[in-house]
Amino acid sequence: MNDSEEKTTGASFAEVGEVIANHQSFVIMSHVRPDGDAIGSQIALGFSLMALGKTVFLVNEDGVPESLEFFKGSGKVTTPPSAPLDVEVAIALDTATKPRLGEGALHAASKAKVWVNIDHHVSNPAYGDLNVIDATSPATGQIIYGLIKALDFPMPDETRDAIYVAVSTDTGSFQYGSTTAKTYEMAADLICCGLDVGKINADTYDNNPFRKLELMRALLNTLEISDDGKLAHWELREATRIELDLQPDDSEGLIDLIRGVKGVLVAAFFEELEGGKIRVSMRSKDKGVNVCDVASRFGGGGHTLAAGIRMVGPLEDARAKVLAALAEALNTEK
Repeated sequence: MNDSEEKTTGASFAEVGEVIANHQSFVIMSHVRPDGDAIGSQIALGFSLMALGKTVFLVNEDGVPESLEFFKGSGKVTTPPSAPLDVEVAIALDTATKPRLGEGALHAASKAKVWVNIDHHVSNPAYGDLNVIDATSPATGQIIYGLIKALDFPMPDETRDAIYVAVSTDTGSFQYGSTTAKTYEMAADLICCGLDVGKINADTYDNNPFRKLELMRALLNTLEISDDGKLAHWELREATRIELDLQPDDSEGLIDLIRGVKGVLVAAFFEELEGGKIRVSMRSKDKGVNVCDVASRFGGGGHTLAAGIRMVGPLEDARAKVLAALAEALNTEK
């Protein structure tokens, strides 16, 4: 057992390897509104299993975001088919709760006899038949890397590049406190395997559509900071989303701009969604302010320093409730 395995809860890498060895067909899924870690983990594990000769379907409820279409192998990720897939095993990646896979993805995987759940969210309730949950890992992509290395699985170019982007995007380009020595060792190994760091970083971070700049301008016009300077928040209205013709992933990562303001300990981003739902993203700089605990009060979850909620609107009500809870958490900061 390697160090990565020792930190996981539930099934070992060897047990997951046994399931993979004993079955031929797989559907690999990740959460709705996928980010780099979600899609990257899917592609990484999927192409490794394909290289083993397995039949693999990569399914995401919302498909691949425009910003991640540069991934080698991204064309293999599809939205759910109308009929259930004829597969033996369903693998959920980077998805804290089963419903977050989406109704279409769940229907596509409904024939699977075995469910494997691989994730790094501390709030994950272990909904699989086999669960590999490592809340100390900075990204699910790093768990997938550990799995592939532990089982001596193939590392095709698609897998190599996808792992790097998965981990880079979930660590703020290797800046967050969750980044470990093993993260850098992993990155070094991927470079030794032929990863082109300059190109892949440019594809990941230097290829934004102009509408994202327009979105930043709109968000800045809504920015508010508490009197003590510790809590910053902004909001995105559905009308702005329509006016700017935004894509779902255009807002990804923007919360880090206000999180990075000097003196700010917690940042919150409120977004109006279709159907009156509100998406709340929260980031904390201080482990004494656990935003996952705040999120759990409203049915959300995530990590100590990064968490999210989907709740009923209107936005004004959701904002008032969440800001009150965050203010309380800040007042009891350890």
